Amino acid sequence: MTVSAEQTRPGSESGRPLGVAMIGYAFMGKAHSNAWRNVASYFDVPAFEQKVLVGRDADGVAAAARDYGWTESATDWRSVLDREDIDIVDICAPGWMHAEIATAALAAGKHVLVEKPLANTLAEAQEMAAAATTARTKGVQSMVGFNYRRVPALALAKELISEGRIGAVRQVRASYLQDWLSDPESPMSWRLTKETAGSGALGDIASHAIDQVLFLLGDTVTEVSGRLHTFTTERPGPTGPEQVTVDDAAWATLSLASGAVASVEVSRVATGAKNSLKVEIYGTDGALRFDLENLNELHFLDATAPVREQGFRRILVTEPDHPYLDAWWPQGHIIGWEHTFTHEIRDLLLAIATGTPPSPSFDDGLAVQRILSAIEDSAAAGSRLIRLSPDAAPSTEGA
Repeated sequence: MTVSAEQTRPGSESGRPLGVAMIGYAFMGKAHSNAWRNVASYFDVPAFEQKVLVGRDADGVAAAARDYGWTESATDWRSVLDREDIDIVDICAPGWMHAEIATAALAAGKHVLVEKPLANTLAEAQEMAAAATTARTKGVQSMVGFNYRRVPALALAKELISEGRIGAVRQVRASYLQDWLSDPESPMSWRLTKETAGSGALGDIASHAIDQVLFLLGDTVTEVSGRLHTFTTERPGPTGPEQVTVDDAAWATLSLASGAVASVEVSRVATGAKNSLKVEIYGTDGALRFDLENLNELHFLDATAPVREQGFRRILVTEPDHPYLDAWWPQGHIIGWEHTFTHEIRDLLLAIATGTPPSPSFDDGLAVQRILSAIEDSAAAGSRLIRLSPDAAPSTEGA
C-alpha cells in the first residue's frame, strides 16, 4: 500500500502508520480486506498498514493473507491483541465470537470495527456497548459494520428526509429477501444453528433492514410485534440430517416515537430474490424508493408538485456531489456493493483521526439488538405486542 509521508497515526509519538489486524477471512473477511486494500487509493485517510490476518486454520489463513494483502497471518487472536503495533481490530468472525473478542480488544486499547449484528444475544450486546462507552473515555473508538448506511443512494435518501423533502414520515416498508436457502437440500452450516448464529434471517438480514429504518428516519422504536418461521427444519450434515434451530424468515411491525409505522419482512428462502434490500418511505409531502439490486438508483416523488406532474423520478446517484462519489468515477459510471465497505473503512479511519465517535456506534448496534430480541419475544408469545424502553429490557404488553 502506498501512503503519504505526511499521514501519521493520530496521537502517536512514533508517527508510525496505524496497524490493522483482521479476525476472520471468509466472506466478510474478503469484503473487508478489499476495502482496506483500496481505501487509500481513493480517499485521503490516515496512514495504516494491513498487519495481520487471523483465523483458526493456519494454512487457510496464510493463503488468504497472501491473496488479500495482509503482511502476515496468525491463529491466536489473543496474542495479536498484545501487540503494540496493532491499533485497529476488524472483527469478521461469526457472531458468537463478537462479544469476547471486541471487549478484549477495547480493553487492550484497540479501536474496533465489528460486523453486524453486534452480537448473538441482547446480554452480549449490552456488555459490548458498556465496554465501548468505557473505552471511548480513553479515546478508543468503536463501530458496528452496517455497511448499507454507506450506499450513496441511501445516504442521499437520509439527506432528503432530513431536509424535509418528503415531509413527515408516515410509513416505511423495509424488506430484505434472498433465496440461497430455498433448496431444502442446501447443506447445514453454522448459520443455521442458534448456538453459533444466534438467529437466522432475523439477525443476519433483518438487522440491516431495521438499521435502515433507524438510520433514515433518525427515530427510535417504541413497540414491536413479530413472527418467525422455519420452512426447512432439517438439512443435510456431514453424517446425516441435522436440525435447523433458527428461522428462515421473519416479519415485524415497528411503531416509532415520531408516530411513523414500519413493516419489516426478511427471508433467506424467497425464490428468485438474490440480495434484494428494498426500502420504501412514504411521507406527507413525498416518497422514496430504493432496491439494493439497483444500488445506484434512488426513486423520488415530490407530492408538493401539481398532481398532473407527480410521479416517481429516477435519480442516478453517481454525481460528484452525491455522498462519497467525488472519490470515484465520472458521473454515470456506476459503483458496486463492495464500495460500501470501502466507504465504511474510510469513515472509521477519519473518525479515529479526528477523535470523533464513528457511526453507527455500539450503542446503535445495541438499539438494533433490542429490537431483534423483542421480535423474538413477540414471536414466542404468539406475535404479542412488545413495548420497548431505550434504557431497559423489553416488556410484554399486558404482562
